[in-house]
Amino acid sequence: MKFLEYTPLDSLNDFLGHVNFGERTIKGCLEAYSCKHTGTDKKLSLSLEHEILDYLGKSSDTDSSSPAEYLLSRSSRKTLIYLVLTLYHMYPDYDFSLVRAHQFFTEESWDSFKQIFDTYMFEASKEWVETNGGNSLIEALYKTLDEVVKLSECEIYSYNPDSDVDPFLERGSIWSFNFFFYNRKLKRVVSFRFCCISNLVADGFLVDDMGYNEDGEIFDDMDM
Repeated sequence: MKFLEYTPLDSLNDFLGHVNFGERTIKGCLEAYSCKHTGTDKKLSLSLEHEILDYLGKSSDTDSSSPAEYLLSRSSRKTLIYLVLTLYHMYPDYDFSLVRAHQFFTEESWDSFKQIFDTYMFEASKEWVETNGGNSLIEALYKTLDEVVKLSECEIYSYNPDSDVDPFLERGSIWSFNFFFYNRKLKRVVSFRFCCISNLVADGFLVDDMGYNEDGEIFDDMDM
C-alpha cells in the first residue's frame, strides 16, 4: 500500500482538521492509498491469507452471515486484506487480526453513509458553508471522492470495532465513524474518519476537577 497525495483531499483535510465549537471539536481526515504492494505488504498479505485459511480449516460455521461463509470467497478475502493493510499503514504499531476485523466491517451504500454524515456532521456542514460558501460540505466531499476513487465504481465499508480494540478512538471521544471507499478496478482506497471530541475531557478539565479513578469513573467524591 502506498500513501497517495491528492490536492483535493488537502482542502477538505485543512477544514476538517479542527472545527471547534467551544466545549467540543469535530475532526476528520481523508487519506488515499494505492493497493499495490510496497515494502512488507507482500509478506503481511501472505500472513493474513494464512490466518484466514487456518481459521477456515478450524471453522464449522455454516451460517451465511458467519465470517467463514464470507471468507470462503477469494474476492472477499482479497478486499478484506486490502482494507486491513490500509489499517496497518494508518496505524503501523497496531496488530490487526484479519478474521476479527471482518466482524467490524460492514458494507454500506452512499445513501447510508450520507445519512450518517448529514446527521453527525450537521454543525460542521454549516461551518463549511459559512466559511467557504458555494457547495455544501457533502457535495464537496462527493466531488472529491469521485475524483479520487470514482464513487460509482466503489464499494463502501464502515469500520466499527469494539472500543477496547479501536485504534481510532481518541481521548474524550463522544462519537466516531470510520469509512473506506474501495475501487477494485483502480486498486485504490480512501479512508475517511471523523469524530467529535469533548474539549473538557481532551484538555483534562474533567480529569483535574472531578477526578477519574483507575476504572475511568467520575463523581466518586460526590454525594449522590
